[in-house]
Amino acid sequence: MNHFSHPTAAKRYARARPLHADVVIERIAKYLKLQNPMRLALDVGCGTGISTVALKEISARVVGVDTSAEMLAHAQREGSVEYIRAAAEALPFCDGTFKLATVSSAFHWFERERFLFEISRVLTRRGWLVVYNNAFQARMQENDAFHEAFRALYPKRYPTPIRDWRPVTREGVVEYGFDLLHEEKYTNDVTFTPGELVDYLSTQSNIIAAVEGGGERLDSVREWLTATFTPFFTGATATFEFGGLITFLRKRPLA
Repeated sequence: MNHFSHPTAAKRYARARPLHADVVIERIAKYLKLQNPMRLALDVGCGTGISTVALKEISARVVGVDTSAEMLAHAQREGSVEYIRAAAEALPFCDGTFKLATVSSAFHWFERERFLFEISRVLTRRGWLVVYNNAFQARMQENDAFHEAFRALYPKRYPTPIRDWRPVTREGVVEYGFDLLHEEKYTNDVTFTPGELVDYLSTQSNIIAAVEGGGERLDSVREWLTATFTPFFTGATATFEFGGLITFLRKRPLA
């Protein structure tokens, strides 16, 4: 099931997802020692284009790919950015087209083995695949009590949908033509009002599964989120920690 294919979910996603990809793009540029923008880069599972547009900082042209027409309909439009509707496991590109491909918070939704074979095909010799996520850590700087309450209440009421949680390992990518060369963690802070926090949580697959997939009314969900978590705010806004892991995979040279 694609939790992000519903028009209502895509609209919420486009409106309420916080920006974060620029932080990761800076890390990519530093690790790859990029002195000048590359010619062409690919963003797989691009959604509404938040991670795609960020790639403009290191690539003259960028292509974003996603299976959801609804998400692509809300994608950020830029002159040097192109969007194509396609599956991550069946990319409509010639062999060796891209020097760099990124996957932002989507890798766990792919059929991993098929995707790795396919992305290896469309990458140039010694091309790079960078996989990263940006997860809500449920930590409020202004109130430590939020973390425990959120972890206890939110996933119990709105469970996390099934996905491929397997970590990426050196042994697990070799047969698909990759070497795992580097991993690094990062964090970024996001400031929300109570309403903005509820808006963001409404974009998570937990809520989408309950509303678009399970028939629960979004108004009811928002009422519960507001009543449960607004009391933890000590002011008009609060700062929350996000972050994740960036994994650098390089295509192995042919023997």
